[in-house]
Amino acid sequence: MAAAAVTMRSVSPVAGRQTFWTGTPEVYFSKSIDNSRLVKMEDPRRSREMKYFGTALACLFLLVFTYAWQHFKAIEYGYQIESSKRELANLNEMNHALRLEDASLRDPERIDVLARRMGLVPPVPGQVMHMEVVPTDTQVPVMASNGPIMVVAGQ
Repeated sequence: MAAAAVTMRSVSPVAGRQTFWTGTPEVYFSKSIDNSRLVKMEDPRRSREMKYFGTALACLFLLVFTYAWQHFKAIEYGYQIESSKRELANLNEMNHALRLEDASLRDPERIDVLARRMGLVPPVPGQVMHMEVVPTDTQVPVMASNGPIMVVAGQ
């Protein structure tokens, strides 16, 4: 025997009438079905269609994945380029500041003032010795020579 489940469907009562049963009861019967002896037959056309569908889906996935990978790499390279541009601008600014500092440190007037503070005086005539400037031709070999040593005495 199958067990019967009885449920009631409630309907809002009509004005003036209040009864316990409103409408007809609905009855459901449960029946167990034994499919253990059934064998599923393989449909070759269906399996071929599923292989084609899977292959097409894999190709679509690869195309979308490749596009997304390129897109995100382009964004990453854009950020790297902007970072490099900022770094280049900072380095150019630092280079400019260092060139200005170098120019101010090489100023002859500043060097003269610092030399006078340290007690240095301008050279007297004969104290400066000019070296011979020999044009350096890379094709002609240069011979070393030994000359007399000249000592210049300071004041």
